[in-house]
Amino acid sequence: MTRCLSLMVGVAVAGTWLLGGGVLSADAQTEIALTVENHRFQPEEITVKAGTPFVLVITNKDKSPEEFESHDLRIEKVIPAGKTVRLKMPALKPGTYGFVGEYHAQTAKGRIVAE
Repeated sequence: MTRCLSLMVGVAVAGTWLLGGGVLSADAQTEIALTVENHRFQPEEITVKAGTPFVLVITNKDKSPEEFESHDLRIEKVIPAGKTVRLKMPALKPGTYGFVGEYHAQTAKGRIVAE
């Protein structure tokens, strides 16, 4: 009985690991916080490691929605008022990539610098 229970636990642990539930994940990505407040992005400049994908976590603290838009990255995503959105970003080549808040383009501006 003990041997059977040990085997079942081993199979369950291996199954969990194979399905992505392991403690360490090879595809764990860096998360970078970006906030929209008073129709501005904070910080206005984000520096990332070139060639490495990351997750951009955008929190909109305003009472109106904002659209994160980057022509350089071909991304458009509406962030509802008071909500947080997670964007999986691709590995970027070295360079500077601009973005704006489509609904408040005069004030909501920023850039991602990949080094």
